[in-house]
Amino acid sequence: MTTTPAARPVPLLLPGQAAAPEGPVDLTTMYLMHHAFRRDLAAFARAVTGTPAADRRAWPALRERWALFSLVLHHHHEGEDAGLWPVLLERVDAAGDAAGRATLEAMAAEHAEIDPLLAACEAGFDRLAQGADEDARAALEVRVVAARERLGAHLGHEERDALALVQAHLTPADWERAEEKHFKPAYKPRDLLRVVPWVLHEVPEPQLRRIVADHAELRRLAAVRRLFLRRRFERRERRAFAHA
Repeated sequence: MTTTPAARPVPLLLPGQAAAPEGPVDLTTMYLMHHAFRRDLAAFARAVTGTPAADRRAWPALRERWALFSLVLHHHHEGEDAGLWPVLLERVDAAGDAAGRATLEAMAAEHAEIDPLLAACEAGFDRLAQGADEDARAALEVRVVAARERLGAHLGHEERDALALVQAHLTPADWERAEEKHFKPAYKPRDLLRVVPWVLHEVPEPQLRRIVADHAELRRLAAVRRLFLRRRFERRERRAFAHA
């Protein structure tokens, strides 16, 4: 008796994404996160450049919005470092893949380089939320641009090389275990009220329709976002990014 092999997921390609390696693992949630990180840092760079240092409404809103971005990025990198790269490293070592090991070591090193940049940005947003300071605004502009460029380079490296290793060495069951153990538990129910509209914000409509059609869990989240969360989130976006 023969069995029909499971159909491989069609890779999702979103704006700014460097690559979408083919393979058995559905990386949709990973690509959605990456799209949101790129989108946010581009918006923060525009907002820091355009927002007057004296705007007492926008800077506290930007600080709050940066806190959301930082929370999600921290959980994302923590999940990769604790639950994804170690399993993958075992597989590439077992395969004798020295280049794969170098790629995964680079992933951890790049996380360590990005963290201080994000901390410097957070300090800048805190300072400007407390009071007008044109020097602090100019310094924050430099830091946000540096964070955008460094994180963008890291995401591209991950998409081209590390996720190709995922497709070569992990199974869908491996990926599901990592998500259930290391990614999803990072969020409390109240966090999801902010994260769900955040991750789906500005996903192009054709890709969003496809995601909703192909993924029951994301379809439910999109419905919740549409019915209950989207308007509140977008009001906050307008307040924070008024000058973007």
